[in-house]
Amino acid sequence: MSYTGPDFDPPPSRRFRRGPLTVALAALVPGALLGWAVYAAVGGSGDDGGDASTSAGASASASSPAPSSADASPPDGPDESDGKKPSTSPGSASASSSASASAPAGTGPLKGKVVVIDPGHNPGNFRHTAEINRQVDIGTNSKECDTTGTSTNDGFSEAKFTLDVAHRMRALLEEQGATVKLTQDDDRPFGPCIDERARIGNKAKADAVVSIHADGSGTGNRGFHVILPGPVNSGAADTRAIVEPSRELGERIAGNFVRATGDGPSNYVGGGTGLVTRKDLGGLNLSTVPKVFIECGNMRDSKDAALLTSGAWRQKAARGISEGIASFLRG
Repeated sequence: MSYTGPDFDPPPSRRFRRGPLTVALAALVPGALLGWAVYAAVGGSGDDGGDASTSAGASASASSPAPSSADASPPDGPDESDGKKPSTSPGSASASSSASASAPAGTGPLKGKVVVIDPGHNPGNFRHTAEINRQVDIGTNSKECDTTGTSTNDGFSEAKFTLDVAHRMRALLEEQGATVKLTQDDDRPFGPCIDERARIGNKAKADAVVSIHADGSGTGNRGFHVILPGPVNSGAADTRAIVEPSRELGERIAGNFVRATGDGPSNYVGGGTGLVTRKDLGGLNLSTVPKVFIECGNMRDSKDAALLTSGAWRQKAARGISEGIASFLRG
């Protein structure tokens, strides 16, 4: 997702040099991110664009504007066929429809656990600009219902990326016995809005909710980051009970994402930790169950885009996120 639009205001600008992660970070996310530090130090990651000092500008660069609501529907990504394709059935559900149904849970270590996966943005949002631009209450203030999301420069949309990763995650988690619900499965014309996305997880009494995204930042900004809820108690928003479990969920996802993909944390937000805390996101502010967002990479950087458009890499990403969720649920 681009930081422009609902839930995605840019964090304060900062500059820092990306380098090996600190001892403090190793203590924060044991093992996996420490492993990344060693991996990066010996040059094994292939992330040769992430070592320079970079600006933390979170909006898309002027030469690579994020798509607006009026953009035409982008084509499938170059590697779309090598993974589970998202549903392409026309949206027929009403805007108030509930979460997409999960397949019956089987047996396994996660039996009895409920996971809600929130694929960021809906592929049909660009056709419903008036609906997604309406304001909704997020407790601290109001924001637009949703955005179209961003895309790679070649036109592979964030909405298609997130739905594909969500399908892969659902299969992996259901194999372990979890009950999995999606907030949308390209089964409705647009949305759901950010407030409804939160309500879906709350209503399901989910043990964990993860919102899948990809960023729309500037060229040279690379890597993933997990967004954690900060303490908020305003209006309809009260995150105080979920801050700590959400941080644990986010730390486990970050560590497993590194292990599964071999890719490092963001070089433009999070100070190299791969973790960012925010209080301005309606999807987090309105949640009453443990929830995080993950920005899997930057669609506007050519090197990250090459990963995001690869079905093989998306499978690794789905595995890393799913293993982080499973680790959290097993305790």
